[in-house]
Amino acid sequence: MKLEDFKVYQMAMEIGEEVWNTVTKWDYFAKDTIGKQFVRAIDSVAANLSEGFGRYHYREAKNFSYYSRGSLYESKTWLTKAHNRNLIETEDYKRISAVLESIGVKLNNYIKSIGNTSTSDDQH
Repeated sequence: MKLEDFKVYQMAMEIGEEVWNTVTKWDYFAKDTIGKQFVRAIDSVAANLSEGFGRYHYREAKNFSYYSRGSLYESKTWLTKAHNRNLIETEDYKRISAVLESIGVKLNNYIKSIGNTSTSDDQH
């Protein structure tokens, strides 16, 4: 399997672009405080998945998937702060929240599957 075929990675990449496009429209103060943190956290979801995927060892893949999940939860916090501070409309907040929940479910399922399908050290 190629990284680009990995559904949770695709979803993380797509939501990262959406968050970027949203944050770039904010004023300087909002971008500099919440915006940078939000973009870094959401981009880290896909980045950690790809790093773990590229390691070809199930233990490292699992470890980087845990980092990815941590970044996902951090992203939820920044999303909530952005909504609470009227930077994101309620409809967008709900939609992005639903995507993050879906990524979380897929990511948890992926983490559970790592290392369970073979006894070798190779992930793929």
